[in-house]
Amino acid sequence: MATADAASAAGSAGDGTGRTVTTDIPARLDRLPWSRWHWTIVVGLGTVWILDGLEVTVVGNIASRLSEPGSGLAISSGQVTGVAAALYVAGACVGALFWGRLTDRYGRRKLFMITLAVYLAATALTAVSFHAWWFFLFRFLTGFGIGGEYAAINSAIDELIPANYRGRVDLIINGSFWVGAVGGSLLSILALNTRFLAADVGWRLTFALGAVLALVILLVRRHVPESPRWLLIHGKDGEAEEVVSGIEQRIESETGGRLPEPHGEITIHQRRSVSFLEIGRTVFARYPKRAVLGFSLFIGQAFLYNAITFGFGAILTKFFDVPSDRTGYYFAVIAVGNFLGPLLLGKLFDTVGRRVMISSTYLLSGLLLFGTAWLFDRGALGATTLTACWCAVLFFASAGASSAYLTVSEIFPMETRAMSIAFFYALGTAAGGISGPVLFADLTGTGKVGDTVLAFSIGAALMCAAGLVAAFLAVDAERRSLEDIATPLTAVPAKTGPSAGKGRPDVTPPSSSPA
Repeated sequence: MATADAASAAGSAGDGTGRTVTTDIPARLDRLPWSRWHWTIVVGLGTVWILDGLEVTVVGNIASRLSEPGSGLAISSGQVTGVAAALYVAGACVGALFWGRLTDRYGRRKLFMITLAVYLAATALTAVSFHAWWFFLFRFLTGFGIGGEYAAINSAIDELIPANYRGRVDLIINGSFWVGAVGGSLLSILALNTRFLAADVGWRLTFALGAVLALVILLVRRHVPESPRWLLIHGKDGEAEEVVSGIEQRIESETGGRLPEPHGEITIHQRRSVSFLEIGRTVFARYPKRAVLGFSLFIGQAFLYNAITFGFGAILTKFFDVPSDRTGYYFAVIAVGNFLGPLLLGKLFDTVGRRVMISSTYLLSGLLLFGTAWLFDRGALGATTLTACWCAVLFFASAGASSAYLTVSEIFPMETRAMSIAFFYALGTAAGGISGPVLFADLTGTGKVGDTVLAFSIGAALMCAAGLVAAFLAVDAERRSLEDIATPLTAVPAKTGPSAGKGRPDVTPPSSSPA
């Protein structure tokens, strides 16, 4: 329930902003038990990462087919894995920043519908490519839509999922990228088999399938509401109350019992938007240590993954004579390992805690990659055993990488949440998609053992460094309200006095400068 200050309500703007309201809506959302309604959120919002994994993997695996005569597209394999891949990455970075800003200003729901529609249209138009420039353009626009999804979806999920489940749900959803990667690997094997599909048809159908899946997800998303937290801050507390009351009624009907009483209120001064200057000042001046943490986590995971994935096929073919058309099976195996990490370790981020789990997954994956580099240097690994080592590394690395998205989503104020996700995502994606290929593809492509060992060691060192940063700077956000972790910029500071803040030790007034 939200109550407005009478004086400010009388003078409020026509759009509903300008009022000061006291509400328990965040507490009501956080005390909800897990329900079928929450599964609707997971399916409607989370399954898009499966599409991202499908997209990235399929394009990499069908590059050789696109370059062959009869593919229906005059393009080289290098252009597919080089120019097209770089444009997809650039589109994702630009899209994240562009849509992220709009998500904070105009709402989560509007933007996660629009960004998925952009992805759907761009993927469908990629399937009918008739020239290289057309393929390049719509690969950029596909990435442009996906980049926006990262900001809109992660912010919406974290604001709708109860505090006790937020960590595991966020990790599993981000880790589902690898379910798409498995599907993409297996789908590309079928698409490349000319006994089933013509050379100019198979690759088109893979993109068309991505568009069809996106359409199904778009239909499911119609039932996902706007974030009540966003509505509340933007002067739409009546709508927020309606959404939360509806959720509560559905869950009480499902469980057959009354929900527990919520505990805790927050007072905010509603306003429409936050300037770029205030966003920057919040992230870098008010929370400098948290900004360092976000930088470290995203850079570490980007370079570890690139150390392995950019040289994946080349290592198997050059050092172990694995035929190029068989590398997809090996990739499917490590993709499974990637998904199992968040799936099996996710609950521990809510029980053992963020600091311990983030630092340990980063450090363990880095140390295991150092061990893999040492065994590889000694010639002690074959294709199968190297893949097994990669699975072990990525089991922990995937949980750690997924926790990077969770971290930047929950440690900054709600008004800047989507933009913060977008900024750090763009940073990590750019590092992985620009410097990663330049550095790691050259090292692993030489066919020299020492160069490949160096590539592994760079990725491992940066991952370990990020783990050490997390050990000191990670925020103990488990089972805590988002408003307790980072006080909204619109929050009204608590009254000073001997009893001020009693019972709310985690709340930091907006006027202070926490780490």
